[in-house]
Amino acid sequence: MGPLNSAEIIKIEHPTRGDDTRAWGPPYAKHLKDDLPHKGSGESAYFLSVNRNKKSIGLSFAHPAGVDILHKLAKDCDVLVENYLPGALKKYGMDYESVAKVNPNIIYASITGYGQTGPYSNRAGYDVMVEAEMGLMHITGQRDGPPVKVGVAVTDLTTGLYTSNAVMAALLGRAKSGAGQHIDVALSDCQVATLANIASSCLISKQKDSGRWGTAHPSIVPYRAFATKDGDILIGGGNDRLFGVLCERLGKLEWSRDPRFATNNVRVQNRDTLEAMIETETRKKTTEEWLRVFDGSGMPYAAINDVQTTLNHEHVRARNMVVEVEHEACGKIELVNTPVKYSVSTPGVRTAPPTLGQHTDEVLKELVGLGDEEIQSLRANGVVG
Repeated sequence: MGPLNSAEIIKIEHPTRGDDTRAWGPPYAKHLKDDLPHKGSGESAYFLSVNRNKKSIGLSFAHPAGVDILHKLAKDCDVLVENYLPGALKKYGMDYESVAKVNPNIIYASITGYGQTGPYSNRAGYDVMVEAEMGLMHITGQRDGPPVKVGVAVTDLTTGLYTSNAVMAALLGRAKSGAGQHIDVALSDCQVATLANIASSCLISKQKDSGRWGTAHPSIVPYRAFATKDGDILIGGGNDRLFGVLCERLGKLEWSRDPRFATNNVRVQNRDTLEAMIETETRKKTTEEWLRVFDGSGMPYAAINDVQTTLNHEHVRARNMVVEVEHEACGKIELVNTPVKYSVSTPGVRTAPPTLGQHTDEVLKELVGLGDEEIQSLRANGVVG
């Protein structure tokens, strides 16, 4: 089996403002060139995090000539992904029904806050609002503290992953049936789906969820972070045997025979007492010292690292999760690599995230068939950037 061809991804951006996330900074990677058409503060780290391996064209589809270009691109593409409110693209002739007339085989994925149907379908939805409204925020945070959002836009991320899976499934389906289709993906639906076992517990019990648990687990003890002399360490005594291993490494083997702690069900009942006893011990050594104590024990444990420490972690680097690429405007920059490893294929960061409109001329010439004079005219009229 030979290497697979890489997907060509074309990002359509506003010709002067570009993607909103280009302005989401600081920090910015500084521009090293002075002759960029859209020179500003630099390239935002936020934009750089999610736009590698894409080509950027600046295009206004508020202009009929821009819509014509989009239709020509859509005619030959496999997948179109958009994230406008339901119905918003119809006036531009870029809704699914219009595009399907141009290319009946297209896989057209619409990502919205609340979906194409339902009472909330016309509401704008951002990650944090959906986290709040669809249950995630209520179960996130310290036991007696207020609800908090997850540290990254996790609902956006899971929605993207669900969408990519759906697109792949639709492409496989098209290979058999020859038919394209419209995929309706909502942040709200994906957030409900990723409530996972908590949602299942509520459906089965018909009771309210058990609230926020911080780093702890509602039904396994000990299974949480404990303070050390200089930080924190997460310990997972997931069953009675592992609890015995923890007691032995803590130098408190007698705890495993204490009737208050001998099995998980009684450890859950005596959670506060046991966890206080464990933290009294963990505070006596540094996190690094405890990592050495637990090494080779077979018990799950981990330091709680900040993000900079994570990105420089020996295992992260050994797994090639940080790569250096050459950026058109900023020179050498580091990016997080794709996480999945294949035995044959070699995915990765082929090209750095593009500057705004970096590939406008290239795409219009090679994929749309326009000449230099036509492109210059379109640029002069604000259709392309």
